[in-house]
Amino acid sequence: MNNSRLKIALPIFLSVSMIAGIFIGFKMRDGFPEKGFFSIENKTSINEVFNLIRNKYVDEVSLNNLADTAIDVILSKLDPHSVRIPASQLESINEDLQGSFYGIGIEFDIFNDTLNVTHVLNNGPAFKSNIKFGDKFIRANRMLIAGKKMSSDSLRKIICGNKGTALKLEVLRKDSFITVFINRDYVAVNSIDAAYMINHETGYIKIDKFSTQTYHEFMTALMDLKNKGLKKLILDLRGNGGGVLDEAVEIADEFLEGDKLITYTIGKHFPKKEYRCRRLGQFEKGAIIVLADEGAASASEVLMGALQDWDRATIVGRRSFGKGLVQEQFDLSDKSALRITIARYYTPLGRSIQRSYANGGLAYYNEAIERKNNKAEITEDSIAIALAKKYRTPAGKILIDGGGIYPDFYTTSDTTNMSESTIQLFSNNIINKFVFNTATVDQNIKKNYKTPDEFYKNYHLNSSDWEEIIKMSNSIKVNVSKINKSEKDFIEINIKSKLARLIWNKNAMYQIINAEDKTFKKACEVINQ
Repeated sequence: MNNSRLKIALPIFLSVSMIAGIFIGFKMRDGFPEKGFFSIENKTSINEVFNLIRNKYVDEVSLNNLADTAIDVILSKLDPHSVRIPASQLESINEDLQGSFYGIGIEFDIFNDTLNVTHVLNNGPAFKSNIKFGDKFIRANRMLIAGKKMSSDSLRKIICGNKGTALKLEVLRKDSFITVFINRDYVAVNSIDAAYMINHETGYIKIDKFSTQTYHEFMTALMDLKNKGLKKLILDLRGNGGGVLDEAVEIADEFLEGDKLITYTIGKHFPKKEYRCRRLGQFEKGAIIVLADEGAASASEVLMGALQDWDRATIVGRRSFGKGLVQEQFDLSDKSALRITIARYYTPLGRSIQRSYANGGLAYYNEAIERKNNKAEITEDSIAIALAKKYRTPAGKILIDGGGIYPDFYTTSDTTNMSESTIQLFSNNIINKFVFNTATVDQNIKKNYKTPDEFYKNYHLNSSDWEEIIKMSNSIKVNVSKINKSEKDFIEINIKSKLARLIWNKNAMYQIINAEDKTFKKACEVINQ
């Protein structure tokens, strides 16, 4: 992955990893007394300070704001994954874990301060109301939303709402205004990004995160590929920051036979708990390659750690993030929530994957971001391997603990140094706008190219396309007329993959991305050995 893209994407992936494993202790939560955060049995200086401020301080102050600050400072002295989730963010985070929300079922982008529909979910509320690709939303429930420089989050809050509530939209479709009524309803958020056959016997599945729906989605994808002849599997966990631990455990059970141990957790106040295989899996035989990188964390590491410990899979890519802590959620009286680390998880051999956070949270996260190139990482990992405690798999492979899951085959990150001009093209949404305009204007792409593979091999940006990109870049005072060939190649494959997403689906997008991806290519090489 390109370093600049990694710096943008990794914080998003890691925000998901912070909430990994939170469902483990939910059933135990009811046994805890309902107490406020500062309701401690023994009187402490915290209580005394708050009482003095309440009764003696010269000005009126918000004790709630002070309490929030105090909580954040206290948590900063623990580990990087013990966090307070503000009430304003809790609902969206829980929706992400649940894998669903109530809305209308569209994907959109903002061009010229206007919401443009880029994808309509099949059989979703918008689909049933005949919303189409390219529609522009002008008003929502009589509120003008076009041309007002509204953020994506603000627009989502307007569009989403309670189940069954009505949304009246004024839509611009080509040159005509139409009025559309949509009843908000359940909308699934898929955690499986792609699942397709690479050839007659090898399949590919990309898991983006672990929500409460992931195992069900995974089984649907796996059985579909088996029906198409699946014998070997490439499982892509790159960028998967984790989520619901139980879902990763269920997927591991499909790969491991007998009653093999998948993982176990231990905490000071929580006894050892084992997670074992419980049933006959659907893919207990057949080669597995797992793709990993710095963005793969938590539940992803549980899955790949179990498969690596039992010699069930080969790991290709880069060292995973290194998060081996389990969080439990406690709701607070102000409708925020506290997620604190209650245990550590271990691989079947007893390895701890957790990296050190002794130098603080900032250094902890930066360490993953700054793994810039393969050579440096191999040197660093060679030293770690020499010093670390060793574990031996049943087949005799030597593994170590701490610092994440170390791959069996390393691949370099994309070290293309993009110029500032190219970075500005992406950060100012120029590339997405070009893709959207191209798909809107050229209705014959799908007719001219019957398959994504044919599109990948034969579609190329022509001189007119580049002139249009240069013209669009000039509008933000960025000059891309002299970017080098490697940058042009990167831009072109990005555009082709995004076009494939709009014209076909996410499978098509990943087919094109993977065709140029060195880690994917290495995985194909290894799995065919």
